[in-house]
Amino acid sequence: MIKRHILAAASAVVFAALGASALQAAEEVNVYTYRETKLVQPLFDAFSKDTGIKVNVISASSGLEQRMKAEGANSPADVLLTVDIGRIDDAVQAGVTQPIKSEVIDKVVPAQYRDPDGQWAGISMRARVIYASKDRVKQDAITYEELADPKWKGKICIRSGQHIYNNGLFAAYVAKHDEAKAEEWLRGVKANLAQKPSGGDRETARDVAAGKCDIGIGNTYYWALMMNADPEKKPWAEATKVILPTFDGGGTHVNLSAVLLAKYAPNKANAVKLIEWLAGEQAQQMYADSNYEYPIRAGVAVNPTIAGYGKLNADPMPVAKIAANRKAAATLVDKVGFDN
Repeated sequence: MIKRHILAAASAVVFAALGASALQAAEEVNVYTYRETKLVQPLFDAFSKDTGIKVNVISASSGLEQRMKAEGANSPADVLLTVDIGRIDDAVQAGVTQPIKSEVIDKVVPAQYRDPDGQWAGISMRARVIYASKDRVKQDAITYEELADPKWKGKICIRSGQHIYNNGLFAAYVAKHDEAKAEEWLRGVKANLAQKPSGGDRETARDVAAGKCDIGIGNTYYWALMMNADPEKKPWAEATKVILPTFDGGGTHVNLSAVLLAKYAPNKANAVKLIEWLAGEQAQQMYADSNYEYPIRAGVAVNPTIAGYGKLNADPMPVAKIAANRKAAATLVDKVGFDN
């Protein structure tokens, strides 16, 4: 009887060891992503082909950092792929990340697009730009500060001031000029609106095309998608032109798609491999051509449609500094009644 128990216990240990080996042999990495699966699956397929590591994907439009926090140490998440300064900051504030220790990332990703503490790294960029009527707007250069100029009264369309894309731009303005000047600027922009903030960036282009306003604010990639991948909305792009605005004495505001290493990543080594691979030349070119974003890696060609906007002179402000001013920007939007 004792021998039988000893044999059973030994078998359990062997099976446990075999099970662990089998799990390790599976070579997987689990990704939580705010990007639509169809947009990132080609990247993950290419990664799996190169490395033999299977990528399991969970996609959502919101709440992933809260899910990771609720899952705690039992979370299967290895990597969080996010699409905005706000989402990046929310994940860090939720305490669901750990530092990415990678010489590859430190070398490839410019310091302004990495967290000083290593909690995240950008892998592609998008700019917050102007969609301008080809017929009614003759100028080809504009500053963000100029959006408050009374000459644009009744001529600007924009989505909600509290949307994460606008929050990023407004936070950058606060960081550039201070809260008092940002408040004055927001009041000026509000006074110039043609209508109540609504819809999304595509609808902004629609309203400019329809003559409801002369200029609108949107992300670079939406215009490219309308022009190249959405026949129904292509006329909205054709009626507008993209202007790369700049801050006075600065450059164009850019936002990030970024990767974060999950705090309890069960497949940490594979997660780091994926993060480094996403910063590689193949992935960066795929980002540029499939998602119409600016590569984070130097030397990778910008997609021809995006290049057609003109050369991007990205503002040098560190993204971490913009993130630090998100709350102030959101408070100012409410204070001036921007969305009312």
